[in-house]
Amino acid sequence: MTRVLVIEDEKSFATLLKQSLEKEQLCVEVAARLDEGLALAQGGSFDVVLTDLYLAGRSALELTSRLRALNPHLPVIIMTAKHTTETAIEATKCGAYDYFAKPDVFDFDLRSQRSWPWVLQLVEMIEKAAESKRLTAKVRLPQDTATSEAEPGDRMIGKSRAMQEVFKAIGRAAASDITILIRGETGTGKELVARALYSHSARAGQPFIVVNCAAIPENLLESELFGHEQGAFTGANARRIGRFEQADHGTIFLDEIGDMNLSLQQKLLRVLQEKMIERVGGKEPIAVDVRVMAATHRNLELAIQAQEFREDLYFRLNVSAIKLPALGERPEDIPDLTGYFLRRHGAELGAVNPLITPDAIELLQQQPWPGNVRHLRNVVRKSLLLARGYAIGPEVVREALAQMVPPRPTVDQSFAEYVREILVRARSGELENVQATLTEMVDRELYAQAIQRAKGDQSKAARWLGISRPTMLEKLTKFGLHPTSR
Repeated sequence: MTRVLVIEDEKSFATLLKQSLEKEQLCVEVAARLDEGLALAQGGSFDVVLTDLYLAGRSALELTSRLRALNPHLPVIIMTAKHTTETAIEATKCGAYDYFAKPDVFDFDLRSQRSWPWVLQLVEMIEKAAESKRLTAKVRLPQDTATSEAEPGDRMIGKSRAMQEVFKAIGRAAASDITILIRGETGTGKELVARALYSHSARAGQPFIVVNCAAIPENLLESELFGHEQGAFTGANARRIGRFEQADHGTIFLDEIGDMNLSLQQKLLRVLQEKMIERVGGKEPIAVDVRVMAATHRNLELAIQAQEFREDLYFRLNVSAIKLPALGERPEDIPDLTGYFLRRHGAELGAVNPLITPDAIELLQQQPWPGNVRHLRNVVRKSLLLARGYAIGPEVVREALAQMVPPRPTVDQSFAEYVREILVRARSGELENVQATLTEMVDRELYAQAIQRAKGDQSKAARWLGISRPTMLEKLTKFGLHPTSR
């Protein structure tokens, strides 16, 4: 039975509340003062504390803060007669699980066999809070959350075979000065790989310069990379030292190099071959000693076919390549990644030693993660905000996933790469009926994943897709997906 501590100094309402909640099979104890309530909460094994906002001129927010310090997993629900924005904000800031607006008019006829709607609403809130507390007994900390110490910066995490291969590749390439091409979908951690290569290289004490080629306007990127002389163009009021000169004797990381235009690609190729740059508007070549790392989400082989990327630059960059797996390809790493993000962001979001249930971890492992590790990180942060310091269960994760707007398919995702490949082949006359080809591909993948995630339950998968079960069976049969008899 759920045990509730009610702290309420208005005797008539306290009596009404106790009797109403006990009629709903809750075990209730009442305190009339804050200090009495704090003592009972410290000494008792309550599941939920229900307290009025103001008691004898003192705020329950003080009580909530003190209780949260003593027992961060004891939910506190604050009752108030004034349902205001300020109350909601303050209650959430001090760590209250929720707040409840008292009804304006009370019916004191307790002989009624039916509970009032506001009582049922309050009971639902209490049971939800109690379940949050009970979740802590089932929680296991992901292995990577053994300590609550904050990490000094982002780091790479992964015990999967795919990530172990990445770590080995970093170890093999770090000590040399060869050019590195880092490949992988957006959000997989390509810059982290570049930083790891740099920190384990002989140039670790020298500059490390990051340039996002996709974030800088095309007409400014050349000046950003190579600098410019005074008067080189309108607005060039002084000489500017570019990123390659700034990185001299160090390392430069060119992120999203696949988005660089062909003209600038040619100039970059010359830098890689001759180790010389020229500032925009300059006439004298300048020698630079820079190790170049580059990264891209694009399929450069298809970009070469489409005449959007220079083949000679590709071979120059691709001396050594490291391919990062998508998060969906390594679900076994999700528990450790989740634990790391909980620890890293828990304190800043007001959650001390945040906990997550095994069911919630399992739910995270079942997601497709189109935005990869960055997507997971954002969902964990959202979950921390929604849980407000309490254990994160599956319902919190589902709400966080629902609130996160999924990334639109862009050129960094496999579907867009497939579209690009289809169009390149169509342009060369190799393919016809492109729309039908793409439609069938999407349908096949959609139905395959739906039936897989529904564990063969056709009715469930059909409901997710908003279609009838016969239609589901028809599609599964068409694509040879071996429907079950369920």
